Amino acid sequence: MYGTKFRLKTEFRFKAKSNNYKLVLDNRKRTNLTGIEDVVEFDTTQIVLESSMGMLVIKGADLKITRLSIEKGEADIDGSVDSVIYSQIKNYGEKG
Repeated sequence: MYGTKFRLKTEFRFKAKSNNYKLVLDNRKRTNLTGIEDVVEFDTTQIVLESSMGMLVIKGADLKITRLSIEKGEADIDGSVDSVIYSQIKNYGEKG
């Protein structure tokens, strides 16, 4: 049993009015998203996205957006993910 590596894969799917939303978090290192409408801000410790399900904040270390297609609503993020936070605010300019 020693030396065995476990792989954690978490997947969330939500059906939104305008777009199908999906978040796949693979081993807390790679994140695949659909339903992305805009990137609000990003740096190596935090990425804020506007999605079809509302605002989404991903926090961690060494975060990088490795693929982004706003036209398709898709994004891939690499780095160590510490938290994924959803907000009731639907759009960046909206107050909650």
